[in-house]
Amino acid sequence: MATEMNRTEQYKARNTAREEYGRIARRDGSCCASASCCGVSAAETVARAVGYGDAELENLPEGANMGLSCGNPTAIASLQPGEVALDLGAGGGFDVFIAARKVGPTGRAIGVDMTPDMLDKARRNAVAFRDATGLDNVEFRLGEIEHLPVADASVDVVISNCVINLSPDKPQVWREIARALKPGGRVAVSDLALLQPLPKAVRESVQALVGCIAGAVLVDDTRAMVADCGLVDVVLETDSSYMKQMASWDELLYSEIAANLPSGTKPGDYITSLKISATKCQCGCCPQ
Repeated sequence: MATEMNRTEQYKARNTAREEYGRIARRDGSCCASASCCGVSAAETVARAVGYGDAELENLPEGANMGLSCGNPTAIASLQPGEVALDLGAGGGFDVFIAARKVGPTGRAIGVDMTPDMLDKARRNAVAFRDATGLDNVEFRLGEIEHLPVADASVDVVISNCVINLSPDKPQVWREIARALKPGGRVAVSDLALLQPLPKAVRESVQALVGCIAGAVLVDDTRAMVADCGLVDVVLETDSSYMKQMASWDELLYSEIAANLPSGTKPGDYITSLKISATKCQCGCCPQ
């Protein structure tokens, strides 16, 4: 597995992500209106490309979909009425609001984000969501995904969308996911992963970091981290279509990555979208 960052590197990486996503949150509308982020040229275009349908996209608060998706974790989460869903890196609340409709008035959807500006945006959106739907089952909490602000064994489902790659301490994120889940609880994550190591120039790019790419790890490393925290029934599914879509969008991030790759290679040779599903064992006694 790749060597973990030291504390100084972790601090710098986390602050870089926080500052960049704060700028995104302060822009009017989608982050994609004037800059690349996570491979998006239009928020709705990317949402549909990664698997969101009309029913999920309708009646969402304006600006909740910020074009930061690389998959649709709610599609693989099998959310049920009455469940508690936790979204890691909630941004403007996009997946939280979709989850809230699925868990219904007897359930709860909680979003965690480390960026105060994102949290402010999400909370404003929550008011619009409540007014539009009548649902008052959404909550946003400030916190880092390495130290989730939720009680032990309090969550039925953890979702996340193109966020865990931003963490400088991914094993700790997976340990926190396992801690927060109830026995029998589920994980449904969409993220980006590597098929082979990225060249140094791409790894050091701030734009690629904010685009969820420079922090990506190998698929096998992800599998090991999930298993090491005691989760079972682990399924990882790669999907090359995201990078192909990225190329068709004439996306600046895609061009920057491609320019820093060895001749004759393309981003899709290195990067894949990854669906991650897992379960916490029913007895709750699995190692964490």
